[in-house]
Order: sequence, then structure tokens, then C-alpha cells
Amino acid sequence: MSNFDELLATVPTGLWIDGGPVDPIDGGTFAVLNPATGEKLADVADATGKDALRALDSACRVQQEWAATAPRKRSDILRAAWELATARAEDLALLMTLEMGKALAESRGEVAYGAEFLRWFSEEAVRIQGRYATAPSGNGRILVTKAPVGPCLAITPWNFPLAMGTRKIGPALAAGCTMIVKPAEDTPLTMLLLAEIFAEAGLPAGVLSVLPASDAASVTAPLLADPRLRKVTFTGSTRVGKLLIEQSAQQVLRTSMELGGNAPFVVFDDADVDAAVDGAMAAKMRNGGEACTAANRLIVANSVREEFTAKLTERIAAMTVGAGYEDGTQIGPLINERQRGSVAALVDDAIAAGARVRTGGGVVDGPGYFYQPTVLDNVPADSRIVAEEIFGPVAAITGFDTEDEAIAAANGTEFGLAAYIYTQSLDRAMRVSQALESGMVGVNRGVISDPAAPFGGVKQSGLGSEGGTEGIEEYLETKYVALTL
Repeated sequence: MSNFDELLATVPTGLWIDGGPVDPIDGGTFAVLNPATGEKLADVADATGKDALRALDSACRVQQEWAATAPRKRSDILRAAWELATARAEDLALLMTLEMGKALAESRGEVAYGAEFLRWFSEEAVRIQGRYATAPSGNGRILVTKAPVGPCLAITPWNFPLAMGTRKIGPALAAGCTMIVKPAEDTPLTMLLLAEIFAEAGLPAGVLSVLPASDAASVTAPLLADPRLRKVTFTGSTRVGKLLIEQSAQQVLRTSMELGGNAPFVVFDDADVDAAVDGAMAAKMRNGGEACTAANRLIVANSVREEFTAKLTERIAAMTVGAGYEDGTQIGPLINERQRGSVAALVDDAIAAGARVRTGGGVVDGPGYFYQPTVLDNVPADSRIVAEEIFGPVAAITGFDTEDEAIAAANGTEFGLAAYIYTQSLDRAMRVSQALESGMVGVNRGVISDPAAPFGGVKQSGLGSEGGTEGIEEYLETKYVALTL
């Protein structure tokens, strides 16, 4: 553990306000645990509402100056942060594995993906554009300009401790907004290290604050009630997202919400089954299934269902379970005991309803919060595991006979974040992707996230988009100036 201790000794554990670590006003701390062992990694400062308002004071104090900073300067700082994050990739990856549990290879992938948002939005910072046109009536000119929204609050989840932060911080800073980040209680260390990296990159004090907290509402409630805050962005459950939307309505805040998912993974009878199995492994087992884009329902044509299920079962049964930092680990622990209990309850409910266990199906004994990689088939359509987000290494397989049945099954959910289809027909790919009620569709691909593409859902999966050229618009206001001839 000596290398772990050396790394942890370099990570800030105070609140990050005014460009550096500070103690909370009330002096509290909370423990961050290693989900592979249940042991404490560090004690981290515990923010309260008083600290939240102190961070907002800081953000408001520098908002005008940061908004007036030349786009090229903002771009250079984001670019420098990307370079520093890339240079410290191993530290960031190991830190994520320690506090979140994912396999080290997965953490390295997240560092590359998450850091790329900083590079992407460094390039978007200098491409904020308006327009100038003649009014159709000919009686004047139309001038449209863009301006930063103002101080923002970002609330980030535990499953991607770096990337869910950079996906929000990148466009906010590029647009000229200051930002306060409330990271998940389970995984604050990665965000605190990222704040330090931003400081090293030259970000002015006050532009970015990080507030770890054991009681999220005590921090977010006073911020959402303060008229100086102008936007809230959240990634997490639909239940919490609805509460934040309700609270944000009191100040008519701009909101962007990336909420729950229940992604269908549809395999048609003309699919390349081996390719579909490869895609399912990526879409289902990436991040141990703890991803909002994870394939939650594997909907497979009955004519190829047994072939697909047998091959997928063989692959999943062979996966190595262990602490993420151990050599050869493919599936790490779930984030905490509560999450493992939730996954176990969904599997047990499906089995009681008639689902068949092809592999796995139970918790792993010993320290840590491990669950066996699992495949269920013959899953009843009315079981909880079909309707609810699993967020664990469990593949639930159902069948269909016709294209219309597949589309109906895929759309039979209140969620609409990601969907996946496998077919060798271009016509079917286009037809079905248009019919799916989903913000993102992967065609013969099991991984669809890309910093250069918009990320967002429809229905109860959220509001707005992150990433792509669309991502920065979430942090910009539009102003129209009417000019005479």
C-alpha cells in the first residue's frame, strides 16, 4: 500500500475555494472508503451551506473579470489543464480506482476520455459566434451576440469521477462562466486533484471551487435559493434531477440534466452475432455496468438468441473479479453496500419471476462490495430488472420476433438516454434508429460517448446536451440587438 499512501498524501483534502484548499467553517470531515476493502482512504473536508455561500461569493467576485478574459486566454488555460491531466494520467487513474473501484484499465480510459473534454472545449472557447443579418422587412439590422450565463453549480456522480466533471467544467470555463462543483460523497478525491491541476494550469482563483460534502442538500439548497447563481447542471438519478429542477424553478435557473438510463441493446436476426457479443461486452460490462449508458435490456431476435446468449455467457463467466488495482482485474467492486444490495434485489426479483441464471447471480464473499458478473435469460417483461436501471454487472436478456416488437420493447420505458442496435442492413439501421425514443443511438457500436458529439437524452433521461459543439451553448445566453439602417 506504500504507493497508494504516497499518492493519497499528494491529494488535497480541504474544500477548494479561492484557488486553494481551505478548512470548512464548521471544521467537519467525512471518510472516503476504498470499495474493494471497505477501509478508509482519507478524511475529507465536509462542506455546509456556509461554505457554499463562501464559494459563491468567490465565484461572483471574479465572474465579470473571467467573462471579460480573452477567449484565447481561456483556451490556453484549458489546453494547459489537458496537458497536465494527461501528464498525471497514472495518478488520476489510480486515484479513481481507489475511491470508485473500477479496474485500472477502465480508469486509464476515463482519464483519456475525460481529459479530452478540456482539449475539445479549449478549441470551442475561440469559436463562440453570433450573427449579423438584414431584417426581412428591410427596416434594420439584426445583431445576435452570446454571453456567459454566469456562476454555475455542477453536481457530479461517483461512477465517472473525472469525466463527469470535465464534461461540465470544460464548457463552462470556455464560455466565461465561473463554477462550483459538488462532487459525489463517495468520490471527491479525483475532483480535488483536478482542481489543483487547474490551479497549476493558471486558472485564476475563484473561477473554480470544489465542495465535498456528506450532506448534498445542505450545500446545494442555499446555492439554488441564491439569485446570484444562474445555472445548475447535474448528472445522476432522475429522482434527484426532478427535485433539482423543482428547486431551480424558484430562481428560474438555466438547467441541464443528464439523468437515468435504461438502454436497450437490440440484436436483429441479420446481425453479426460475434460482433454483437463484442458490443454487448462493451455496452454492458464497461465500468462494471455502473454507467448511465450501460445496456440495461438485451433484446435479441429469438432466431439468434440462444447463440448470442451462450457466447455472451462464456465471455462474462470468464471475467476476473477483484480489486481494480490488482493485475488482471476486469470487474471491480460496486461503489458501496447499498448499491450492491440494489443489484442483488433486482436479480433476486427476476429469478423469482422466472428468469434463468446462465452465470453468476450472487454476491461475492469477503471484504469489499463485489457482485458476480451475471447473465439472466428468459427474463419476464414485467420484472423490475427490465423497468429499473441495474447499474451493475448483470446482463438481462429477452427475445422478440418482429422489428415492430423490438422497437416497442426498446421504447417501453420512461427513459431515453442511449440505445444500441446490431444489424447488417443499412435501411434497417436508419429506420430503427429514427424510431427509437433515445437521445443517442449506437449502430453496430457498443461504445458511443465522444467529446466531439452531443451527449444527452429525451423523456425522463434529461434536458440539454453535453459535449460537441452543442455543449458550450448550455453555458451561453443569447442577446438580440436591433439596429437601424
